[in-house]
Amino acid sequence: MRVGLGFDVHRLAEGRALVLGGVRIPFARGLLGHSDADVLTHSVMDAVLGACALGDIGRHFPDTDPAYRDASSIRLLGAVRRKAAAAGCAVVGLDAVIMAEQPKLAPYIDAMRAELAGALELQVERVSVKATTTEGLGFTGRGEGMAAQAVVLLEETAGR
Repeated sequence: MRVGLGFDVHRLAEGRALVLGGVRIPFARGLLGHSDADVLTHSVMDAVLGACALGDIGRHFPDTDPAYRDASSIRLLGAVRRKAAAAGCAVVGLDAVIMAEQPKLAPYIDAMRAELAGALELQVERVSVKATTTEGLGFTGRGEGMAAQAVVLLEETAGR
């Protein structure tokens, strides 16, 4: 078994769509980044890559590469799953948390779980997504950005 931890942060900006866990969420601002800036999916990607000792998402999908401009992070997560499989690892469980003051995310959690499960080829029951505020503290509390953290459990499917 292997465990991976991922963390990501993105600034909120006008004129961007808000995408979390592959789900477009109605909100006045979105996350700023080279891709769709899906902070939740990015944290999951880093957790999977880390558990397999494959580096981080910047190594595999650099923001200097125009091919990833406005890319769907949920599609990139599928590519990460395939990289993990090639390295002899399979995700068996995911637990993630989004830190954001607004908008209220509870109505979208099940859709996020389904999108992440699909990209990881997991049963949705093995994917947990939670949302929390930071009680008005820090950059998330001031509404300047969002953060996410993810922990994954992988099993080795082949010797390395």
